[in-house]
Amino acid sequence: MRGPARNETPLDWYESDVQALEHGLRTNPPPAHPVAFYGSSSIRLWSTLTGDFPDVPLVNLGFGGSTLAACSWFYWRIVRPVAPRALVLYAGDNDIGDGSPPAHLVSQLEFLLHQVDATFPDLPVSVLSIKPSPARWHLVARIEEANQGMQRLVVRRNRGLWLNVFDAMLVDGRPRSELFCEDGLHLSAEGYRLWTHIVRQNRPAAF
Repeated sequence: MRGPARNETPLDWYESDVQALEHGLRTNPPPAHPVAFYGSSSIRLWSTLTGDFPDVPLVNLGFGGSTLAACSWFYWRIVRPVAPRALVLYAGDNDIGDGSPPAHLVSQLEFLLHQVDATFPDLPVSVLSIKPSPARWHLVARIEEANQGMQRLVVRRNRGLWLNVFDAMLVDGRPRSELFCEDGLHLSAEGYRLWTHIVRQNRPAAF
């Protein structure tokens, strides 16, 4: 990710994307009480989302190359207004890529869940583990540590669901190349098919 300009904070990087998302929600409102998919570019680029879940009223709230910290910060502007019936979250990948320690991801997820509980205390929240991408395989130890910490946090929450995509995306202990685009970071169509299967198999009753 690029560095901040003078007098700019890292969260300012996302402001134009967040404003565009807010504009889209105003001009093309989502269904009432949708299932909200929220997070980084792995969510934003999920172009087949509505077709993958044709029986579900949903909204894609992915933005930029967002971090878990950014998702926590912008929750009130992006998620709260749509009053979702369930939340599916993928974030943390970019935090690791930017050098954030695993403990920071856990604290940011805890902050985000506190905000969810303050607004929708009975909301089912499904959190996808950070994926094992080839481009960030050198960071796999930190990814696994972050996943373990976030999983412990999620499963303690009432109506929290941990979706382990990490293990499903490995073969012989290495990332499955067919699940990723040429950049080795973003998901291929096959990768999204796998995520769809995992989400569908583990979705809560409200989904």
